[in-house]
Amino acid sequence: MPAKRQLSCFVIAKNEGDRIERCLKSLHGWVDQLIVLDSGSTDGTVGIAKKYADEVIETDWPGYGVQRNRALTYCKHDWVLNIDADEEVTPALRDEIVAVLSSEHLSANFIKCPWHTVFLGSVLKHGRYSTPQGKLFLKHGAKFKEASVHESLILEKEQVLVLKSPLLHYSWRNYKHAIDKHVQYAVLSAKDKFSRGKKASLGYACLRFFTDFLQQYVLRGGFLDGRAGLMMAIILAQYGFHKYAALWAMNREGSAGE
Repeated sequence: MPAKRQLSCFVIAKNEGDRIERCLKSLHGWVDQLIVLDSGSTDGTVGIAKKYADEVIETDWPGYGVQRNRALTYCKHDWVLNIDADEEVTPALRDEIVAVLSSEHLSANFIKCPWHTVFLGSVLKHGRYSTPQGKLFLKHGAKFKEASVHESLILEKEQVLVLKSPLLHYSWRNYKHAIDKHVQYAVLSAKDKFSRGKKASLGYACLRFFTDFLQQYVLRGGFLDGRAGLMMAIILAQYGFHKYAALWAMNREGSAGE
């Protein structure tokens, strides 16, 4: 079997001291370069990162897309794995990645894996938070869209391979954290839209509450995840409302305020 293609991995973090160790343990010892970019943690995140990472870089916070592109500049290998501090690579996924990177013929440049999001003690297997995520990619020509949130990866001539083994996602510490995080992301997304001259009405914001709920709960099968699926559909409906309500408010105020 050919030698495994070498792999760089980066994690961006701030105040993730209560969960980054689980993430880094799942990466330590098998990736060829492990980098953590920390943007001003005050809770011991840096000390934990130094136990596992080859490099810990302390920096400012310029936004998600800019930070991920900054992290790319520190990656010295052609293949890059981008894992968040609230994610954990399962042993099965680790073995599958190693096998793929050791294969003789690898035509893909963008490799996705199933996302198993843990919420209220349940694993969401349907809807938005179960969509396969593109975490492994060939660095040549790769760049993250420099958005404040939901920064997608841009690749030339994208060739996708989807793996079978899951990546575990512990996005929210509790219910309050889930609500706060969705509101924060909604406002960040609204700011991006406002900066591009986009407009919205309050009526459209209300409409998005209902359409986003139906999409998550009915069309994407969220009802199959039981009560946790119902709660997530409501939270995503609120996210859709807040995003466009915030944009409407910014249009009225004439500035992208909080």
